[in-house]
Amino acid sequence: MKIGILGGGQLGRMFMQNAMNYPYEIYFLEPDNQAPCSIFRDYFTEGDFKEYQAVMDFAKDKDVISIEIENVNVEAFKELRKQGKRIIPSPECLEIIKDKGLQKEFYVKHNLPTAEFYLVKNKNELVNHSSLSFPFIQKLRVGGYDGKGVQLIKNETNLDDVWDEPSVIEKAVIIEKELSVLVSKNATGEMKVFDVVEMVFDKRLNLVDHLFSPAEIEAEIAEKAKEISLKAVDSFQTAGIFCVELFLLKDETILINEIAPRVHNSGHQTIEANASSQYDQMLRILVDLPLGDVSTRKLSAMVNLVGEPGYEGNAEYIGLDKLVSLPETYIHIYGKKITKPGRKMGHVTVLGKYKSEIEEKIQFIKSNVKVISR
Repeated sequence: MKIGILGGGQLGRMFMQNAMNYPYEIYFLEPDNQAPCSIFRDYFTEGDFKEYQAVMDFAKDKDVISIEIENVNVEAFKELRKQGKRIIPSPECLEIIKDKGLQKEFYVKHNLPTAEFYLVKNKNELVNHSSLSFPFIQKLRVGGYDGKGVQLIKNETNLDDVWDEPSVIEKAVIIEKELSVLVSKNATGEMKVFDVVEMVFDKRLNLVDHLFSPAEIEAEIAEKAKEISLKAVDSFQTAGIFCVELFLLKDETILINEIAPRVHNSGHQTIEANASSQYDQMLRILVDLPLGDVSTRKLSAMVNLVGEPGYEGNAEYIGLDKLVSLPETYIHIYGKKITKPGRKMGHVTVLGKYKSEIEEKIQFIKSNVKVISR
């Protein structure tokens, strides 16, 4: 069986590292010829996954096609499905998730909890909207990633910063914790849900700094988060692996922030911490194998390694030699040649028996490991 993946970044690279243990051929389509998956030279095609013909040409000899990035050509996926190719997740699911406005409308349609919102086409419509009130979150409907395309508008003075693009305008809520739930679903409808993860964000970069798994929350809240996530994923009516990002409010209300129809940054720790990782689940889904055991083996945390402020150029990793002395500590470097401020360059997973032990390791990593440029 030949599997085609649109996208060749770090998610594809970690997927390939697991998939190499199975008897399947994995191929990647990616526009950046120095992307993390370019190391698999015989299985790497340089091409734009947003272009119809590039996707059609890449997929013609593949049995199943999937993604590690959402922003792909959906029309090509629809045509490939007509030709008998297996497409996971479905083109209809991707159409919804690519557009944050359609996502929010989907949640309302399926009675899924989410923050109050309205949609605008441009800046003028926003500043003159009858529902305008402060503070609010502006999210670009398409194109945002890794904290980009999302901003908080606190008051009228900040209206000058509003983007003049189609956007979701979301009522700001007071968040107690940001949670993440990974759900896998195969073609027969079998579903598995990983333990709830607690994400800690870098407010400057607006992306995950580190996370804990399982989340330190009451059992009833964890079960509610899983129930909401399972219902949301099942509503898309497609096989795939999904990450459901959630807000836990102070009154214990749980709201869906957004959903990714793919493996996710908040699931990297599953490689070492779970019986079957998110990447193993993805492979099983694509080739229609039974889903794996997703039980958590041990408490864990994942720390993102991102480019330091003020450095841009050929990447250099400082302090990795200090990490190898730490027990149950696992380094993952993504193979990106160029570092930029805030760019995800790798991650470190740590395991432990107690949260206090894990927190000490997190602080050691953050104090000793840096990504700079030569």
